[in-house]
Amino acid sequence: MKANYRSWVQLMIAVVATLFGLTLVGLSLFMPPRGVIDPTVLTAYGETLTFVGALIGIDYRYREKPPPGQ
Repeated sequence: MKANYRSWVQLMIAVVATLFGLTLVGLSLFMPPRGVIDPTVLTAYGETLTFVGALIGIDYRYREKPPPGQ
């Protein structure tokens, strides 16, 4: 039960972080100069996606990896 809760929490954190990053990119389109996404916004979004990928990917890899000797 505890593993399911932890996976659920990680998934929710990943979803929230992704939505925050998308919102950041979307809002930057309407700030002056309009239609230009600042490189700092793209960097922040890239770091957000890296965090989300690490959060989901690393946990999945070690959860599915069989224990040594099997």
